[in-house]
Amino acid sequence: MDAQGRGRAGDIDPADQWVFDPDTGSYELRLDHAEEPSAPGTTPTAASASAPRPTVRAQGSAKLKPGAKPKPGGGDGRTVPGPRGGNGRRSAVKAAAAGRRKPKPKKTAKKKVLIWTGGTLAFVLVGGSIGAYLLYQHLNNNIDKVDVGVDNAAVTKGPVNILVIGTDKRSGKGNTGYGDDGSVGHADTTLLFHFSEDRTNATALSIPRDMITDIPDCPTKQKDGSTKTIPGSKNVRFNESLGQEDRDPGCTWRTVEAVTGLKVTHFMMADFNAVKELSSAVGGVDVCLAKDINDADSHLKLSKGHHTVEGEQALAFVRTRHSVGFGGDLSRIQLQQQFLSSMIRKMKSGDTLTNPKKLYELGDAATNSLTVDTGIGSISKLTSLGKELSKVNIKNITFATLPVLDNPADGKVKKTVILDKGKAEPLLAMMRQDVSLTEVKEKEKADQEKADAQQAALLKGARAEPAQVRVKVLNGSGRMGAAQETVAWMQNSQGMVRTSNGGNASGGKKDKTLLEFAPNQADQARKLADAMGLPADALKQSTGTAAPTAEMTLTLGADYQGTGIPVSAPKKAPEGIQKVEADDKNVCAK
Repeated sequence: MDAQGRGRAGDIDPADQWVFDPDTGSYELRLDHAEEPSAPGTTPTAASASAPRPTVRAQGSAKLKPGAKPKPGGGDGRTVPGPRGGNGRRSAVKAAAAGRRKPKPKKTAKKKVLIWTGGTLAFVLVGGSIGAYLLYQHLNNNIDKVDVGVDNAAVTKGPVNILVIGTDKRSGKGNTGYGDDGSVGHADTTLLFHFSEDRTNATALSIPRDMITDIPDCPTKQKDGSTKTIPGSKNVRFNESLGQEDRDPGCTWRTVEAVTGLKVTHFMMADFNAVKELSSAVGGVDVCLAKDINDADSHLKLSKGHHTVEGEQALAFVRTRHSVGFGGDLSRIQLQQQFLSSMIRKMKSGDTLTNPKKLYELGDAATNSLTVDTGIGSISKLTSLGKELSKVNIKNITFATLPVLDNPADGKVKKTVILDKGKAEPLLAMMRQDVSLTEVKEKEKADQEKADAQQAALLKGARAEPAQVRVKVLNGSGRMGAAQETVAWMQNSQGMVRTSNGGNASGGKKDKTLLEFAPNQADQARKLADAMGLPADALKQSTGTAAPTAEMTLTLGADYQGTGIPVSAPKKAPEGIQKVEADDKNVCAK
């Protein structure tokens, strides 16, 4: 740690501030060193000479009950030092300490390491210490924030979607040599991390930068506090959602929501320096290549096999594309997913979590490299979010790529891609409905099998002819015009001419789509369920008998994404999508 992190100048190791008390078998945190002999050639600073001398007990020391007064001598056989006076006071304290302490046993190398580790962690975590306060302030001041007009709480109930944006901005030491050093910084690498509501699983979806899409109008906050709306663009590269026309991360945020149908909770944006500093902070990231690579553009030169990369070499690894796969951005995405999976494993490993130096460097590098939204624009908020999301087991984190196709408009020279709706929609539906791309728990697996059996039973039987389906559609989706849009689709595309628009659902927006019907309408319900892809839990059968001309009631919920899109998400990822499990250590770039 540096002097700022400790809250004082000099070459004092935090471990030296923890003093072993043989009477209690615990350690005390002393924030000054007046009692100890000064190191040769050092002089106490003015601040340390006049500061009070707090002693903080480590875990295991005796504690006073709230409101209780300490007994003479500290109540536990020890005197709590008061403010430091002159030399006489210091001598008295030293004499008292010497009189009640046994000689310190000589520490082995192993003990020294354990004491340094525990002492430094405790030093950082003791809330009342000056050092902890200054360390907090130091990390807090590192963070850059952007007000995107959405101020969500740091931790929210339900699913959480974190938008991670890697820009190609060349600012920072040593980065001007990479490509266009005049770049304003586009959305070069974009991932949407979806954390399930129960925090059992997560999916990280990579969005190709060269995908042709529409960018919506984007309100951006100006330096003078005013708001300027930047007009949207049609049929442009996704990476233009940032930087182009002065668009800020909020524009990428809104574009991702439009593409995926998922509501973004927070964003984190990082540049080239983040890759270099974070990879070094964790002591290097383990990667694998299936062949030798010598890429003059990214400056990556590595032989076939396993390597540990950090700093400039780590940046070269995530930037290379011409030497792997098909030489394009989609191949580079696979490299980046391998790198991020490995980095997550390293961050969650015991080597990092039990190493105070690495923890500090990781926190310092992360806060120095990140720009975030105002909802997580402080250390306390980031810490709360990190604690919540760390509940997800790494074996249940999956990296996937949004399915795309070559853009027919490019002709023979393939430069851009378009969304593959046939494969993308089922994948996005799984994310929207919290369906894991990995096997999570045996209980969940059993529950799913039970639900599948229930669905098979409900949907088993005859189907009515389309013209016999009578249903009233209510809009509880939260999307204006959804009921009329659905009725028109049923009548014109599905032949269900006896359908009607019942207007808005009572009670406002509903989470789930629901079809209510009588037993003698079951054949109609099955036909409608087939057409809309309704799951078993969306069907509710009553006990009474309906009149021959009675209508069923279909209430559209927030899970309804539009006509022709199944309400029920598939139970497993579509065939052919590119994905990597975060705990797979055997992935090698080809």
